[in-house]
Amino acid sequence: MVEQTRADAIVAAVEDGFEEQIRFTQDLVRFPSLRGQEATAQDFLARELGARGFAVDRWKIDVADIQDMPGYSPKLDGYQDAYVTVGGLRSSNPQGRSLVINGHIDVVPEGPHEMWQTPPFDPVIKDGWMHGRGAGDMKSGWVCGLFALEALKRAGFRPAADVFIEAVIEEEATGNGALACLQRGYRGDAALIPEPMGDAMMRAQVGVMWFQVTVRGHPVHVAYAGSGANAIEAAYRLIGELHKLEDAWNARGHDRYDHMDHPLNFNVGKIEGGDWASSVPAWCTFHMRAGLFPGQDLGQARQEIETCLKDAARDDPFLANSPPEITWDGFQAEGFVQEEGSEVERVLRSSHQAIYGGDLPERMLTGTTDARFFGLYADMPALVYGPVAENIHGFDERVNLESCKQVTKSIALFIADWCALEAL
Repeated sequence: MVEQTRADAIVAAVEDGFEEQIRFTQDLVRFPSLRGQEATAQDFLARELGARGFAVDRWKIDVADIQDMPGYSPKLDGYQDAYVTVGGLRSSNPQGRSLVINGHIDVVPEGPHEMWQTPPFDPVIKDGWMHGRGAGDMKSGWVCGLFALEALKRAGFRPAADVFIEAVIEEEATGNGALACLQRGYRGDAALIPEPMGDAMMRAQVGVMWFQVTVRGHPVHVAYAGSGANAIEAAYRLIGELHKLEDAWNARGHDRYDHMDHPLNFNVGKIEGGDWASSVPAWCTFHMRAGLFPGQDLGQARQEIETCLKDAARDDPFLANSPPEITWDGFQAEGFVQEEGSEVERVLRSSHQAIYGGDLPERMLTGTTDARFFGLYADMPALVYGPVAENIHGFDERVNLESCKQVTKSIALFIADWCALEAL
């Protein structure tokens, strides 16, 4: 553990810099960094990292570089404006253990603005919470990592080991941004991802698969609907069969999720079809997200989904002659469990205890994070640990600022212990 006078100086440095940290987070939230629109946020971070003394590496994702790597997920709309930024603090004489701080700056669509209490990209602070799309998931967490390093500098220190802070994209759709960092050669003795965990650490996360199903029918005038095949209604029949498969997967269970009634979810996130209210729809496409347990084989899972759709079509008078088409686009992500008892976890628990005065809670996620890339494919323990946030992916997303301050203190002490310190 960090010597007490150093620890006190680091904690005080977080306090001294916290107003700047809040302003920095607001500046980052103001960038509407939806998929395909992240470049200006990356420009901002590259400038800031350079001004703060980091060696900056900014590059465009090239699918050809990563498509044969373990963990790659297909993305049909490509990467026309997809940039990743990494800031490096390299030690000339490493004494400690190296670290990757990874976080994503892409955000999910905000939906109708009139359904927000405040504009989604105008980060308002009310009653100790910062509101805005991405404030919780996970721009505030990324900034916690940066300002933990800034606090060390303010206290007169720097890590005595290499530290890389990654601002990635595509976490919300494939994870290919984190994969691009691994392909680029960024490695460490451990990884820390400051996702909004509620002042807790993630122990397990489910796998996620995305796919699209297209049904085609025979258009007729609505007056003769009985003689046509309604593609939208046929799609709903398929959705019903997929939910039966969802129930079967949940029934299999997993020891990390036995305390949950329904940890795996098959979500219809988007559906579209038809061309005219007075015509029987000739087509329908629905987009589904399916969860799967850690250890569940992706290839086998895809086969089960395809078999489910094939069997449903065979037993349907219309679909038997017009089989649905399935496209795998987006997440093809394995589940992940961070094994217990690692040294890096011990260090994080100690740092959390020093700030919070209690044991570090654990979370089992029914979603996914980029931790799987480090833990499954790069032989790096990956800790996911971050602040309290609410309504992520929903309206009125927000993050608790006191939690951000405490997490920043804990991360700063963690870096000081894990990486060791040297005087500036």
